[in-house]
Amino acid sequence: MAKLYFRYGAMNSGKSTSLLQAAYNYEERGQHVLLAKPEIDTKGAEHISSRLGVSREVDFLIPPAAGLRELFARNRQSVRDAAADDTTDVACLLIDEAQFLTREQVDDLLRIVVLDGVPVLAYGIRTDFRTRAFPGSERLMELAHSLEELKTICRCGRKALFNARLVGGRFVFDGDQIAIDELSADTVTYESMCADCYLRESGGRLG
Repeated sequence: MAKLYFRYGAMNSGKSTSLLQAAYNYEERGQHVLLAKPEIDTKGAEHISSRLGVSREVDFLIPPAAGLRELFARNRQSVRDAAADDTTDVACLLIDEAQFLTREQVDDLLRIVVLDGVPVLAYGIRTDFRTRAFPGSERLMELAHSLEELKTICRCGRKALFNARLVGGRFVFDGDQIAIDELSADTVTYESMCADCYLRESGGRLG
């Protein structure tokens, strides 16, 4: 039975690397996959890139208001039309930066799994720099058949849970939920942190 998987972790936990490895594993066995990410993630343009230097172009971008099941159906049909035989189909849909999906788009992921019979592997971060859940991640936590945490470490060596935001090299704990470096006048970076280090930098603030 097809399942919806949500593989999440703090930043720099290897999510994109894991996604690209999963795609490679499918294709090594002669199966077809589709790779997608939300259009709002302008970093890397139309590519999924890992910190290890591996990069791959996505098959389609997901606009904020788009029906994801319809997008998938069109791209699935393109795979079938390009195939040399009638048995070729999409074996898996892989989504990067899934936290940027809307709740309705995550609902569509479940429909793709259950009604269309195609497994979905969604990768993303769980919470923003204020420790609040992204709508897409929250809905994935509610609907996914399988939840898997990808782990990374804080600067102190403990397990990282949160994603602290730095603007111009200074920690900030207020602002819009989404701030992508290319869209900002200042340099926006993030640091994965354990709860202890996060609270120390925030002065005890959460949310």
